[in-house]
Amino acid sequence: MQDTAARVLSCETMAQDLVRIILSAPDIAAQAKAGQFIHILVPDSGHVLRRPISLMAADAAAGTLTLAIQPKGAGTQMLCACKPGETIRVLGPLGTGFDGKGAQCVYFVGGGVGGLMAAVSAARNGARTIVLEKANTKRSGSGAGGNDHFACYIPEVHGDLATARQATLESMVGPDQDRDVLDASLERSLEIIEMWHSWGIDMKLGRNGGWLFEGHAFPGKPRVFLKYNGSNQKKVLTEQARKAGAVIVNHSPVLEMLPAPGGGMGGVLALDTTEERPAFRIVRARAVIMAAGNACRLFVSANTPGLMFNVGVCPANTGESIAQFWRIGGALVGMDRGYRHAGPRYSSRCGKSTWIGVYRYPNGEPIGPFTSRPSRETSDITGDIWNSSFSDLMVNGRGPAMMDCAGASREDLDHMLWAMGCEGMTGFVNQMKAEGVDPGRHGVVFGQYEPHGIRGIEINPKTETNLPGVYAVGDHIGNFRTNIGGAAVFGYISGEQAAAYVKGRELCGDIENTPWARERMAWYSRFGEREQGAAWQECNHAIQQILSDFAAPGPHKVRSASLLNSGLKFIGDLRVLIERQLAAPTAHELMRAAETLAIVDMGEIMIRCALERRESRGSMQRSDYTFTNPLLNNKFIRIAKENGEPRITWRDIHR
Repeated sequence: MQDTAARVLSCETMAQDLVRIILSAPDIAAQAKAGQFIHILVPDSGHVLRRPISLMAADAAAGTLTLAIQPKGAGTQMLCACKPGETIRVLGPLGTGFDGKGAQCVYFVGGGVGGLMAAVSAARNGARTIVLEKANTKRSGSGAGGNDHFACYIPEVHGDLATARQATLESMVGPDQDRDVLDASLERSLEIIEMWHSWGIDMKLGRNGGWLFEGHAFPGKPRVFLKYNGSNQKKVLTEQARKAGAVIVNHSPVLEMLPAPGGGMGGVLALDTTEERPAFRIVRARAVIMAAGNACRLFVSANTPGLMFNVGVCPANTGESIAQFWRIGGALVGMDRGYRHAGPRYSSRCGKSTWIGVYRYPNGEPIGPFTSRPSRETSDITGDIWNSSFSDLMVNGRGPAMMDCAGASREDLDHMLWAMGCEGMTGFVNQMKAEGVDPGRHGVVFGQYEPHGIRGIEINPKTETNLPGVYAVGDHIGNFRTNIGGAAVFGYISGEQAAAYVKGRELCGDIENTPWARERMAWYSRFGEREQGAAWQECNHAIQQILSDFAAPGPHKVRSASLLNSGLKFIGDLRVLIERQLAAPTAHELMRAAETLAIVDMGEIMIRCALERRESRGSMQRSDYTFTNPLLNNKFIRIAKENGEPRITWRDIHR
């Protein structure tokens, strides 16, 4: 790191209010990489604090640094007024550069179950593989704590594939999936299960090391959710990815995808959060696998409205990869919908699949006709079939809904508490013990969590998207839903496909200087350079309130053209305020700001698609279209940008 006097070589406007400054600073340029940043002392005695400015490029041979600055504040305005020949004090380079040198590079947005399986597969197939993870892959994403049910097809259990397919469609994940995509996942599920078991994830919990299937189906019906112990899955998958040769870069959330000038993918713009001040990372890659999870934090928390992170699923998943994909022309499906899990009221973890009990009214009467005594076999079938019952009872005054495990045997209760540990609910179990709550004697109040997971990216059975070189896996897939099992299987498939795609394709050399890259770096820089202003929390609360007021799915919520159009206007107003006021001067704040900006995009897309659905269907109830249109059965709403503008179409669900 050097502190030197840099000479201004040029200062010119590139586009709109974006100014490019080229500095002569040989000592810093010799060490610097694009993606790092420098601290500049504003040439005015009234500005004591240096301004952190990201490097757009560094040329060691020429001894120059290239900056892209938007003159928004007083400090950046003075920097952009510099004349050629002037000198300014520069400290750097700071942060971590990451250029991804080498051909045939595959990168992954997110290090969840799908992303890590993709990394294993791509690396095994000879591709140079990089995983960019917002947190730490050993404990990140929806599968961080664990899981206990893996959707699969096992021939010795199910017989033919058609049986497993039908059982899947009739299960909790529902029928709205492309059959060819679903079949592709089921066909290779046993291969992945055996692979996981060999790695040390216990997939065989039945007697004598056999298969165990529980819950999520009526008695006597085929089951597709294999019971397994996933408490160590993230640690094991991280180890396997590294063993295969993948490079894992933690604390590097991706901000944007960067198309290559000649078509296809060029790489990504990421954020280095290991330093206090924001710094960009440019990662070059010819193939991109998105695995950053679904969209949460869109609606006000059902349990604790003032605590936006107390939600039913991973609060760090905010639909960022969906938004990034959408911004560059990616196609999305099913974005008008929202889904709700149910579980212990005032808890931040759903985990309803692990309970062995009966849903009851406070007077002891069973809720629904499906079960009257606790059963390990059927578990929470009432909640699967009638998920809105928890909210229905509160509205009609017969609630609250209680989970009653009193009739379960001691063996079944011990099994239930152990299974909660498999699914990542150890903290909840410990809290019950600390508070003296015995589920065998005390009823537990259940309720619905806030909507989340508004579907997302459209893929084919090979996990390809409509953009060449871009693949997607995990919970943010729009035309497929089998949770952990699907993420694992399609993760492995996507790695194979991406590795084959990049063979013979050289990396792009100058993606940081493309108009899109410059625009997005300037966009995020303005928030990072703004020392005072509105915090990201204010923005997040605002978009949650807008969506909860004007676009919330049911039950007991309705939509209409009037409400939805009002919500769309308020989102537009919020964007203007964000542009003017949002400040994120630290790396952590900028990361959270990027999450919130993705939520704003998710909200706008959801409302546009909801306006197109002129009917009432499932949890999507409209006061101005109260009927269900049979002509829209078995159809997806598809949305993508064409020439920069949203275009909505309908397409058939593949049968």
